Amino acid sequence: MKNIEAQGIKNVNNIFWNLCTPRLYEEVIKRREGLLAHLGPIVVRTGHHTGRSPDDKFIVDEPSSRDKIWWGDVNRPFPQEKFDALYSRMTAYLQGRDIFIQDCYAGADPRYRIPIRVITEQAWHNLFARNMFIQIHDKKELEEHQPEFTVVDLPRFHAVRELDGTNSEAFILVHFGKKMILIGGTSYAGEIKKAVFTILNYLLPRENILSMHCSANIGSDGDVAIFFGLSGTGKTTLSADPKRKLIGDDEHGWSEKGIFNFEGGCYAKVIRLSKEAEPEIYECTRKFGTILENVAIDSATRRIDLFDDSLTENTRAAYPITHIPNALKKGVGDHPKNIIMLTCDAFGVMPPIAKLTPSQAMYYFLSGYTAKVGGTETGLGNEPAATFSTCFGAPFMALHPTVYARLLGEKIARHNVKCWLVNTGWTGGPFGVGERMKISYTRTLINEALEGKLDDIPTKEDPIFGLDVPIKCEGVPEKILTPRDTWKDPKAFDQKAKELAKRFHENFKQFESMVDKEIMDAGPKG
Repeated sequence: MKNIEAQGIKNVNNIFWNLCTPRLYEEVIKRREGLLAHLGPIVVRTGHHTGRSPDDKFIVDEPSSRDKIWWGDVNRPFPQEKFDALYSRMTAYLQGRDIFIQDCYAGADPRYRIPIRVITEQAWHNLFARNMFIQIHDKKELEEHQPEFTVVDLPRFHAVRELDGTNSEAFILVHFGKKMILIGGTSYAGEIKKAVFTILNYLLPRENILSMHCSANIGSDGDVAIFFGLSGTGKTTLSADPKRKLIGDDEHGWSEKGIFNFEGGCYAKVIRLSKEAEPEIYECTRKFGTILENVAIDSATRRIDLFDDSLTENTRAAYPITHIPNALKKGVGDHPKNIIMLTCDAFGVMPPIAKLTPSQAMYYFLSGYTAKVGGTETGLGNEPAATFSTCFGAPFMALHPTVYARLLGEKIARHNVKCWLVNTGWTGGPFGVGERMKISYTRTLINEALEGKLDDIPTKEDPIFGLDVPIKCEGVPEKILTPRDTWKDPKAFDQKAKELAKRFHENFKQFESMVDKEIMDAGPKG
């Protein structure tokens, strides 16, 4: 038996090492952690936490990383002594209990992958880790596996805020010195995935590798495209294109050799998933090995209802990438020819597609704009809330945003990458007045861009945002390409567009002293 006592874990009951998916299914059902649904997925509940808890995540303040971390609202310091005391209580909690361990990799490229170990108290969380990370199938390699980072995930262990110094009973603590991640008080499995992403965002840029919150796919000619975007913008949906092979749906690295997936699985939002618009992801919700989080299920017939949002809007499916028929199993590709930056603009004023200059690409990458729609999250009012998440993933960026922006700018210039801004949000008016951009239009626009068919199409400059917008695209009504033309009241459009432009300017003030004037001037004109 492998030694885990070096990590302070002693006197546990059964240790389940690297169970395969069927064995983990058996444990999930035996322990009543989930229900077996029609056609084979496992349906689980995450309880109170149905999404990430950004206010409960901390970086341990320790000497090896102290001077490198981007401290602030995103990365808040946690005392080293508090970490040690909390972990001591966690190891005491584990005595006499069963634990599950998965040894795997983060990173599909063998040259840059990070060996990790995920220790969980729940079988379904261990299955989640098995689905999401790179599995090791060689028995000898598995036996010799030496983890660089270890995740200890105990959802039923709750912190005591007054004693432990946490924000609540839930906690996600990242210790770069001890190379450990502690998670407790939350059953939302996405915390495991994003905590590992955080460590990659810390480690890889120091090797001149750009870590990215993006999906990626590859065409028949080997042309790679990457899709930056926050939750709800459509990066998982749009990258799952039957005409192109999927490299990965959420997290990638860009090295001197090209693009590589960080993961071995996908974690897709499935609320109101359409069989017609998203056939490949839809089929994944009906397969053995898939975990469905907070998806409604009829306990008698065991059939699921993807349109039921009674538990949360954030229903999820976690499945191995091999469930996607045209997935690229090796998870690596060449340098990208196109970068797509996705935004879901609930104000309805941004064009459905626009060409970006390198400076504009840097501006919109640092801005990381999208909009959260009122009513979908607690605390939001009736109006859409503009959200700026730098690098399209601020909650996971351990280093200062300019580190990632510098690497992106260098790579765009070196490889002559074409950049596009795509609005998957509203047209014809803001949320509540207009309508969501048809996914068929967005797919057509992106396909035309990737195939080079928009390269020679004349453009006109958006008067507010200063973006070059193609005047036509086969299969998309010309009126759609000019947002102002889709509004009944052009003056109302102008007012709303200037309002959003002002928010861009206010947000970008934080970067004024850190970027060139050319990038500063690449923002909205209004």
